[in-house]
Amino acid sequence: MKSTYPVILREVGDVYIVDIPGFEINTYGSTQYDAIEMARDAIGAAGIDKLDKGETLPDPISAKDAKIIGGDDLVSVVDVDFDHYRNELDNKLVRKNLTIPYWMSVKARNMGLNLSHVLREAVEEYLSSAENGEKPSHNSHHST
Repeated sequence: MKSTYPVILREVGDVYIVDIPGFEINTYGSTQYDAIEMARDAIGAAGIDKLDKGETLPDPISAKDAKIIGGDDLVSVVDVDFDHYRNELDNKLVRKNLTIPYWMSVKARNMGLNLSHVLREAVEEYLSSAENGEKPSHNSHHST
């Protein structure tokens, strides 16, 4: 899903502050180009966050309304591909801390197991079962 949002750029010292109406967020960049890129990233991340919370994306305000809000500041339009940001965030690896019994840690290390890989596969299997209407077992043990 692609959309465009007007943004308001304000030069403050040696940076450009970007206000993003509708999302009620702001960002900045050292150049106008950087500021626009940062605005795109901010809108993309904020939009995906809203969607993940079950909220709808704000409707873009008109460039005319942005100009009224921005006064003498520069108004620009930023294009955002929310599908791109969804893909980026969904495939981003997130570090999680794992607590297991000592004996299990020793056996896993001796076997050369990559615990991140094992956990990722187990969670994928668990989620797949749940999505298919099966009641996943919290206590399932796999023997090899």
